[in-house]
Amino acid sequence: MASHSLSLKAALTQVGADIDRRFDRLLTIPDDPRADLYRAMRHATIGGGKRLRPLLVFATAGLYGVDRDCIGRVAMAIECIHVYSLIHDDLPAMDDDDMRRGKPTTHKVFGEATAILAGDCLHALAFEILADPATHADPFVRAELTLDLARASGPNGMAGGQAMDLEAEKTSFDLNTVTRLQAMKTGALIAAAVEAGSILGRIPPESRTGLRGYARDLGLAFQIADDILDVEGDEEAAGKKLRKDEGAGKETFLSLLGLDRARAQARMLVDQAIEHLHAHGSEADLLRQVARFVLERDR
Repeated sequence: MASHSLSLKAALTQVGADIDRRFDRLLTIPDDPRADLYRAMRHATIGGGKRLRPLLVFATAGLYGVDRDCIGRVAMAIECIHVYSLIHDDLPAMDDDDMRRGKPTTHKVFGEATAILAGDCLHALAFEILADPATHADPFVRAELTLDLARASGPNGMAGGQAMDLEAEKTSFDLNTVTRLQAMKTGALIAAAVEAGSILGRIPPESRTGLRGYARDLGLAFQIADDILDVEGDEEAAGKKLRKDEGAGKETFLSLLGLDRARAQARMLVDQAIEHLHAHGSEADLLRQVARFVLERDR
């Protein structure tokens, strides 16, 4: 990360530490038979990961001077959904992965049944956090946050994209279908993080067009960069097994476009994402840096 600006590095470190502290407080291990369930949740949530989605909540809500504790609670809720999806995606019935974020996957440490329950609990906790009055005094804000995250997580969002990803192992997808798959599987939760910041800022839906365009292009650029990393990346730096999509016979942006065109497309999407922020001044520089980071990251 030497090429990233100090402000982005500081923001990533600060947000990562904030989210770890919140999970540490939320997931205190009880002195009862649920102890391993809580240990599994802690294993999956604390330490490691880019914390990109929480950072996007902080960066977007920060445009509007939202209370930092409020932002942190919403960022943690979105990270709950992201981590639950990783736990379930790593299961033998899904992607069957042994490593995640540089450590053994949750089911490898705690068994499949406990891993499934840990994911279930994190899914539930996300909406418990959003619905709690401690997150925001306005019940309409809490309701909109809950509705948007539910839509981003379900059959028209992340879970639907994962279902399409499983189907991709059995059939060939064209570029339009792969784009739709990734916009749901990866892009929907990235978009939810940006949308959450707008909701916290009480920005009316008709005034969110620029930020929504930013999030859409960022999500696709992120996935193209991920496909490139899967082929060219270092497994130790990535903290997970790479080169799995090709082995599974899945069509990706890389297989459909080729390396050079995929790189050019990712750069174009990042440029577009940044252009969507033209109505904002220097207060949106962190969002611009996040977009550039998507292309430069090694994990």
